[in-house]
Amino acid sequence: MKRALSLAAAAALAAAGLAACGGEDEGGGGADAVSVGLIPIVDVAPLYLGQEQGFFEEAGIELELTFADGGAAIVPGVASGEYDFGFSNMTSLLLAQSSGLPVEVVANGVASTGETGADFGAVMVGADSDIQDAADLAGRTVAVNTLNNIGDTTIRESVRQAGGDPSGIEFVPFGFPEMPAQLDEGTVDAVWVVEPFKSQIEAAGGRAVAWNYVDAAPDLTVAAYFTTAQMRAEDPDLVERFTEAVNRSLEYADANPDEVRRITGTYTEIPEEVREVMTLPAFPVEINRASVDKLAELGMADGIFENEPDVDALLP
Repeated sequence: MKRALSLAAAAALAAAGLAACGGEDEGGGGADAVSVGLIPIVDVAPLYLGQEQGFFEEAGIELELTFADGGAAIVPGVASGEYDFGFSNMTSLLLAQSSGLPVEVVANGVASTGETGADFGAVMVGADSDIQDAADLAGRTVAVNTLNNIGDTTIRESVRQAGGDPSGIEFVPFGFPEMPAQLDEGTVDAVWVVEPFKSQIEAAGGRAVAWNYVDAAPDLTVAAYFTTAQMRAEDPDLVERFTEAVNRSLEYADANPDEVRRITGTYTEIPEEVREVMTLPAFPVEINRASVDKLAELGMADGIFENEPDVDALLP
């Protein structure tokens, strides 16, 4: 099922400065073998639940799931044909679209709870840190999973709203699984993490100083599942079946939080005691268009996008 983009699109990919990552070989059997690039975080639990519940099998799809460090790595994997579909944060998708890549969202992925103090992502510091709030992040070193992306642009917004100046923050990249160790070792002053790593840091005595998703927009649509325009044009039936299976998976995950906690333990190494207390994201089927517009606005203000994204072209 893997399809490569045109030479022109590949050139646009290189111009965007995005590095490709590896996928898996296609499987056999009567079902369509569909490769999906993911991040090993709680956000993608619905896909694993949907696979377990048989939603994709009923749609005639055999999933092949592969991990990457972040959405900025998954986007070029889909663009180059290494993955048929991918899971990525909205800023990565907006960046790709504004750079000339014909990526298209096919289903929602995950959303913020919209609650300060009870969201699935936050900026965390150690128990003894002198950083008390978002304004104190000014001039500090903050780890994010990908540079010039949804992490740093929403953190800057948190700092601005708290009355601080985000221009002097030094952002450094680390994969989410590395964040707890980097904070513990003092490599950075603060880390931006999502669950289950937020709860892992809290269990070690760390605390949240900024709720960047909540500050960015009400009920922020954080990430989505996507493919290329070429895939949609060449196999619209497969795209429709994949979308329907994802939507069923989102509905199941939203109605069964205990199942989300359980399934997360099958693809991460987070212990059960951490999974039991972690804050789950929201899994709505509908995309919050206004929040995506806000991410596009923030990205333009922070210079992440060279060209203004076309949100209408990106969203279904």
